[in-house]
Amino acid sequence: MTASAAVLRHGVTRGDARLEVLAQGAGPLIVLLPSLGRGAEDFDLIAERIASAGFRVLRPQPRGIGQSTGPWQGLNLHDLAADIAAVIEHENQGPAFVVGHAFGNRVARMLATGRPDLVRAVSLIAANVGHNPSPPDVRAAIRMSADTAAADADRLKALQFVFFAPGNDAQVWLKGWYPEVLAAQRLAGDRTARTEDYAAGRAPILYLQPSHDPLARVNEADEYKRAVGDRVTVVVIPNSSHAVVAEQPTAVADALAAYARGLPVSASA
Repeated sequence: MTASAAVLRHGVTRGDARLEVLAQGAGPLIVLLPSLGRGAEDFDLIAERIASAGFRVLRPQPRGIGQSTGPWQGLNLHDLAADIAAVIEHENQGPAFVVGHAFGNRVARMLATGRPDLVRAVSLIAANVGHNPSPPDVRAAIRMSADTAAADADRLKALQFVFFAPGNDAQVWLKGWYPEVLAAQRLAGDRTARTEDYAAGRAPILYLQPSHDPLARVNEADEYKRAVGDRVTVVVIPNSSHAVVAEQPTAVADALAAYARGLPVSASA
């Protein structure tokens, strides 16, 4: 890792919450938000590659992960987006390109909706953009994937079904789960109507679509672009599923960096 890509950690306080932020690199600001029940370490390879390409990369840990703390009672997506707003304001470098993987994309979209002054653009990675919650069998597989008390064989079967494309090694996601955070985030999402964050305000959107994803299917990316309009750019990541950040980190990082280089310096309209 180059000196410019070395990871430093600092804390940002918002009300009763204190958020640990992993920071590296210098340049235009990119903020990476992890998926349901998982932490900022999922972006390790992606963050290093983007920082080395000339960007300032921030990875706020969700409440309850790493050194991040704060209550969950009654929270919704507005509260989680406000956490990220505090991180961007603390950085004081102007608006950010905010990237959300899976559940993180809902937080990114809500931030762009409520605080467009802080968001240059958003990227939705493996985004379930439907207006309804995931089907029961998918939710059950996600719970099993995160159940660290269950047998590895059962968890691997669930991980392979819901997160990994055929032939990709699901064992890399046996670790890194935070079941209590997963449950709290799911409640926060369920407390927020999907219509509220659906369109990400008026921000430009890079939609990174896995080629094999039972939660976020390729046809839904096309439907989203038709619904939201030409501010959506769709890029399909081959040989990947919902865990695309683990399966294809180089492809994800390069797509994000290429898109970021084309963004205007000022905030989105």
